[in-house]
Amino acid sequence: MPLRGAQSLQLCVARSNAAGESGRQRAALRPSVSPPPFQETITLDVVRVILSIILPPLGVFLQVGIGGHFWLNILLTILGYIPGIIHAIWVIAKK
Repeated sequence: MPLRGAQSLQLCVARSNAAGESGRQRAALRPSVSPPPFQETITLDVVRVILSIILPPLGVFLQVGIGGHFWLNILLTILGYIPGIIHAIWVIAKK
């Protein structure tokens, strides 16, 4: 007579306990379902690059805050828009 329902479940539990696996061990071996953390970083970097093309000091500020790179980028943007963009993208790619 084939096993049904609870009997089948009891047999599976008995086999796994006999093999030395506990529920916690099986759960620890399962892969996590959360997305890899680098996807968030890539998305934020893309946003920073787009903002750097529109307004270079804003992209630098979002990456490193107010500091030497920020003030240098403001100076480069005032002297020429393209050097400000190049510096902003360099700062974002470097970090």
